[in-house]
Amino acid sequence: MTVDLDEHLPGIRRGESEAFAAWLSAAEPSLRRGLRSFARTVDVESVLQEALLRVWQVAPRFEPDGRPNALVRFAHRIGTNLAISETRRAGRTTSVDPAILGDGADEAARWEQPQPDPLLREHIATCREKLPPRPKAALAARLDWAGAVADLTLAEQLTMTKNTFLQNITRARKLLLECLQRAGVDLATELS
Repeated sequence: MTVDLDEHLPGIRRGESEAFAAWLSAAEPSLRRGLRSFARTVDVESVLQEALLRVWQVAPRFEPDGRPNALVRFAHRIGTNLAISETRRAGRTTSVDPAILGDGADEAARWEQPQPDPLLREHIATCREKLPPRPKAALAARLDWAGAVADLTLAEQLTMTKNTFLQNITRARKLLLECLQRAGVDLATELS
């Protein structure tokens, strides 16, 4: 049975952060899955955070269309549009599933997903521990703050320039990918 997260909309409209947090905790996995096709071309975490900020800002004026999970579908649309704009701004191309560009009606149907694989989590944790100190610190800062703090601020906290911080993030991602591949993790299968 699909839960209609629009039940949180009245509280969100009143500016209740608890209502938004409840909506967000249930909607975020679907929103992340909806952006996964852009992972090679944009910083999906930044796009997601910007989309959520825009949803919070617009929610008081948002009018549902009468179908379940209207706010989730609206958030999917915002995230997808931001990702497309970011891809174009960076001068990159990506293959986007045409269904993502539709009216968003199918996103709310993606709720029932299996729980994360504990073995995969263990592999990721092991690979994170193996990272060199600077990339490890940069990645930890980015993940710990989950987009709530700007990269420049995180870089300054780690006594890095923003460029060095971003290079360390890139290096951490590359090293994690290589480590996971050595551990036999097929990311194409895990992300499908």
